[in-house]
Amino acid sequence: MTYNYTFIVIFIAACLDYLIGDPWSWPHPVKVMGWIITHYTQMIFQLSKNYRENFPSFVLRFAGILLTITLVFGSGVISWLIVQALRINFVQFPLLTVILESILLASCFAGKSLNTAAKDVLKPALGGNLIQARQNLSLYVGRDTENLSISEIFRAVLETVTENATDGVIAPLFYALVGAIIPDVGSIPLAFAYKAASTLDSMVGYKEAPYTHIGWFSAKLEDILTWLPCRLNVLTIAFLSGKPLYVCKICQRDAVKDPSPNAGWSECAYAATLGVQMGGANSYKGTVKYKPLLGEATHPITAETIDRALQLTRYCFLIWLGLFFIILGI
Repeated sequence: MTYNYTFIVIFIAACLDYLIGDPWSWPHPVKVMGWIITHYTQMIFQLSKNYRENFPSFVLRFAGILLTITLVFGSGVISWLIVQALRINFVQFPLLTVILESILLASCFAGKSLNTAAKDVLKPALGGNLIQARQNLSLYVGRDTENLSISEIFRAVLETVTENATDGVIAPLFYALVGAIIPDVGSIPLAFAYKAASTLDSMVGYKEAPYTHIGWFSAKLEDILTWLPCRLNVLTIAFLSGKPLYVCKICQRDAVKDPSPNAGWSECAYAATLGVQMGGANSYKGTVKYKPLLGEATHPITAETIDRALQLTRYCFLIWLGLFFIILGI
């Protein structure tokens, strides 16, 4: 397939994600991945309970490695086979093939989903219904939300959309673009493989029990896969800020303090650009934990701040697309 074909598929996929997103009622690859992860981990945990405290941690780690390799590699291979089947069976209907491939690729992007999640919380918050805003927020974050003030709600939403901008939007696009220039691979398999790694990290990649050992490998793999697209996204945001040296300086000062090798950098780039501060105290199941402060509190975090962050992500997405097609001379 030519680069022009790839351009059409990626462009349509981007448009589908922007206009439609991921309707909850539709079948979605991430739901399948989630089903596999849930049932596999439940089986392993049940097995470990049968052995009680004598179940060795290295077995849990091996189970986690097996799950990660199988799901990530399997997602890439299965999606590649689906694409090949479409191209063979619908060779006389190239437009249909393009549409179906675009739908598959669009399922890897979460731009619309981030926007919808933010509005789902902001709408009741701005309407004065903090109870509803807290309940809606609890669907998207792991922290306790029952007693959050409106400023804390805004901070939680901003931290969510800026952290997930990289692994939910920019990184899948990065691997789709990389796959597009690798012969006989294509955009969809690499994007699906990354999506599987990201889904694993979000479901089992925790240091706390019971996922400490079974989620160790998936967390490390996602960190590695996200590292480069995260840094490239930070540089893109710095460029868009109009003050790139300042943004990079703040990131080098604050982002390195975050325990995550990627989330802190992503959040900090947005914080420096928007002139706000993220991080601080959060409560998880009644336990207060402190995250490093990122950025300077020049301005308060408002609904407009969150809208600007979402807009920055869209601009980064478009810039990456544009540069890719310019470089390839499409």
